[in-house]
Formats: sequence, C-alpha cells, structure tokens
Amino acid sequence: LYGATAGLSMVAGQILGGVLVAADLWGSGWRSVFLVNVPVVIVGLVLALRTVPETRSQHPEPVDGPGTVLLAVSLLALLVPLAEGRAAGWPLWTWLSLAAFPPVTAVFYAVERRADRQGRTPLVPPSLFQLVSLRRGLALIVPFSIGFSGFMFVIAVALQRGAGLGPVPAGLALAPMAVVFFFVSLAGPRLVARYGTRVVTAGGVVQLVGVGLMALAVRQSWPHLGVVELLPGAAFAGAGQALQLPIIFRIILSEVPAARAGVGSGVMVTAQQSSLALGVATLGTLFLSLVPGSGMRDALVITLLAQLAGVVLTGLLSLRLPRTIG
Repeated sequence: LYGATAGLSMVAGQILGGVLVAADLWGSGWRSVFLVNVPVVIVGLVLALRTVPETRSQHPEPVDGPGTVLLAVSLLALLVPLAEGRAAGWPLWTWLSLAAFPPVTAVFYAVERRADRQGRTPLVPPSLFQLVSLRRGLALIVPFSIGFSGFMFVIAVALQRGAGLGPVPAGLALAPMAVVFFFVSLAGPRLVARYGTRVVTAGGVVQLVGVGLMALAVRQSWPHLGVVELLPGAAFAGAGQALQLPIIFRIILSEVPAARAGVGSGVMVTAQQSSLALGVATLGTLFLSLVPGSGMRDALVITLLAQLAGVVLTGLLSLRLPRTIG
C-alpha cells in the first residue's frame, strides 16, 4: 500500500503542480507549487493526532548528532554542485565540493561503524547492511529512483518548453502512467506470492518497453506530443514501475528485525529521496546541456535512452534478489 501510494502520489503531484502553475494564485506563478504543502501538512497533523497510536520506547536512544551532520554534509557536497554546476558555469567551488564528497562519506561511515560497534543506534547502522535483502534492495532503489525522478523532470520541461503544452496538459499527459501504476501495484502482492521476486525483473522488461515507446513517440511525433502520442509508452512504463517500486520496498524491509524497523525504513527512505534528487540533478543536467546543440527533441530522446540504460541495470540487479520474500 505504501509503495502504491508513493508512486501514484509522485505522478499525481506532477498533474496537480500543473494545475497550480496554471492557476497563478495571487500572481505567484510557478511559486504556488510550494503552497500545496500547507493544507497537506495541516490535514496530516490533525489525522496523526487523532488516529496514530502513541508509542514510546522503554530505552530511547539519543539522536545521532555527528552522523546526522556528516550525512547532510556529504549529500550536499554531491547534490548541490550537480544541481547548480551547469547553470553557474561549473566554477571552482563545484569541483571542490564534488572532490569533498568521497572523504566526507568515508568519515561518515567510520563514525557510524564505531557507534554501531559500541552498541549504540547510529543514523545508518552498517551492521544493517549484512542483511542480503536490504543490501540488494537498496542497490535496486538507487538506479530506479534516479531514472524515475529524472524522467518526471525532463518530460515536464520538454512538453512545456519544447512541445508548447501548458502546465495542465503537460501534467495530464502523464495521467495514464498514474492510473496504470495504481491498479497494477495492487496486483503486486498476488503476483509475488505466485512468481516470487522475478516479478521485479518482469517489471524492468515492461518499463523498458514503455520508455522505448516514449522515445519512439518523441522521435516520430515531435513537437505534437500529448496524451494520445504518449499513451502506449506511459501505460507500459507505469505498469513496469508498479511491478518494481512497491515490491522493492517490501524486499528491503523483509528481514529487518521489528526492533530496528524505524532505522531500516529510515535508511530506505533516505536512499530513495537522495536518489530522486540525484536523478533530477544528473538527467536534468544531461538534458539541459544537450538542448543548445542538439535541439529539444534529440536531447529528450538521448535522455530517455540514458534512462533505458538505468532500467537495464535495475533489471540485471533484480536477478540477484532472493527468489522469495520473507
């Protein structure tokens, strides 16, 4: 249910974002997209107070301050230059920041390993990665999330700046992906019970077909793209993603002990969200760098082909998953 909701929400957010931009609330233009968080947070707070049962640890652990700071610094050192480097002309600070990423990450790992060996609960316990399902599931979620977020960003820019669609039609062009994702993801548990984790591999093949069909549609129909032209590819891509994302979540947490469920889910979501940001930074930078020389159409096709490479990698990694989920 979490996987189905997360995937559907990410696509639905694209559509709602288009509606908000088109509405131009109080003359705020695209900035109104930030306002969607206000009612969501208010409703979430009310529902949490009314429905979420209170739980309190008998032996609460202190916050891992050093680990939190080091993780934040390492992620910023990687993501900020990748996101801002192209627009800034790749000044010296971007390269220094990227160079700082490996050593800062190494220090973060050393600090977490020491805390783990001392019996404390660090932010990211290295001992957790001894679980094969978690380790291999995280290896899958990284390329999957990079491709997912990179595609959502690039297709939105291409449809509006290249194909000339308004924000609402650009968002609605991906509606078939959201609808198919939701219904196929609900069938995921039954498919896994029957076929095991090879469902993830099958999902990679289906997504490969979907992204390939969208690249073909861009190549043949540009700049006349819309729901009709993108429908076959979007539907296949949504079905393929639905056969992967919720099941990968399940695999990652399947062997995590109940006492460490919070830490395990935190590691999973951190990896996913970091990869989503990395996808926008990398595939977005690739696309925008190609536009001046190759044009919008060819830049989009090349970026979709790069995403195809990520889909192939995800499919190959899925072959290393345990055949069944505990």
